[in-house]
Amino acid sequence: MIHSLKGTLTEKQTNSFAVEIGLPGQGGVSFLVKSSQNVVKSLPETGSLVKVFTYLHVREDALELYGFLNKEELSLFEMLIGISGIGPKSALGILGVESPEKIRAAIAEGRAELLTKASGVGRKTADRIILELRNKMVQAGSEKIVGIMESDYDLAEALVNLGYTRTQVKTALSKVSPKTVKLEDRLKEALKFLKNV
Repeated sequence: MIHSLKGTLTEKQTNSFAVEIGLPGQGGVSFLVKSSQNVVKSLPETGSLVKVFTYLHVREDALELYGFLNKEELSLFEMLIGISGIGPKSALGILGVESPEKIRAAIAEGRAELLTKASGVGRKTADRIILELRNKMVQAGSEKIVGIMESDYDLAEALVNLGYTRTQVKTALSKVSPKTVKLEDRLKEALKFLKNV
C-alpha cells in the first residue's frame, strides 16, 4: 500500500495531479494521482513541494492512485468506498461537493438531500450512505453546520440568479466566517467578497 507521497507537484488537471519523487536533476518516478476538484484547487503552484495521503485502488485491469491533503479526507474516502455500490468516482464526487466536516455533519444528521448534490449520487445511494455510516460519524456541532449548509444553498441560488457564476459564489461563501449564522449577515459578507471579484 502506498500511504503517502512527498515530492514535486509537476502537473494539475481538473480531477488529477502528478507528483514526481526523486532528486532534482537526477530523474525519478512520477505518480498520476486522481482526486476531487476541491483537493486539486487547494494544491500549491506546480513546481512546489507537496505531501499527499494516498489510497491505491486495485482493479482487475488497472491500478489507480487517489490522493488527499489530510488523513481526514482519506479516512472519509475509505469509509465511502467501503459501502456496496459506492466506487472511487462517486466517493470523489461526494468529497468534491463540501468539506469533510460538512459531509460528516450531513451524514450524522441524516440529511440525504445534501449528499445528493454530488453528481451520480441519487436518493437511494445517499440513504444507504447514511444507514451504514451514521453511527460512525461524530461531528461536533453537526446540527449547526447542516443549518448553515442549507442556508448557503439558498444563498447560492439567489446569488447565481443575480448573475454570479457558481464558482464565484462557492468561493465567496467559503470566505464567510462560520461564526456568521444569520442568513442576511452571510449574504452581506458574500456580497462584499463578490464586489471585489
